[in-house]
Amino acid sequence: MNYIWDNLFRRKANEDDIQTILRDNILFQDLSDRELRFIESVVHVRRFHAGEPVFKQGELGVGMYLIARGRIEIFVKDPNAPTDESRDIFITQLLPGDFFGELALVEDTSKRTASAFARDESLLIGFFKPDLNEVLSRQPAAGIKITLRLAEVLGKRLKDTTEKVSDLRRALKDMREPPPVDRPDDQLK
Repeated sequence: MNYIWDNLFRRKANEDDIQTILRDNILFQDLSDRELRFIESVVHVRRFHAGEPVFKQGELGVGMYLIARGRIEIFVKDPNAPTDESRDIFITQLLPGDFFGELALVEDTSKRTASAFARDESLLIGFFKPDLNEVLSRQPAAGIKITLRLAEVLGKRLKDTTEKVSDLRRALKDMREPPPVDRPDDQLK
């Protein structure tokens, strides 16, 4: 009997954790308790084993994932690898609280631009385009709050990426065209 009682409360604690994780995420932080309970009812909780792919580059994207536990590594295919071999380039490691794959929420036919693999045992919360559409239909105020936050996040990530590309272009230009060197003759004039 103790086993059943313990599991009953353990399940409740896990459900509370999901709501806390959602509330702590920028996309859901503006939602009321009632709206959060609704979001919790439409999201999908899934465990991934170490090394298991969450999704692979080129697959059709249907939504985003929020990391509840574990670590996720992001890779892209090496475009310079010979066609008969496939090499992945490590991009980043994501930790609990991070989310990824959010472009699939706003694009109609979004193909994954990278692959995501569980680094270790991971618990992910999936929020997919049909879920967002259901929220917009049944809880429009919550859907608008999420969509506005999503636009804010995508805008910030685009701005950060643009800055990184600009920095890389400058660095590449500097590598191609070294700065002029002062010669002793120039100092005498």
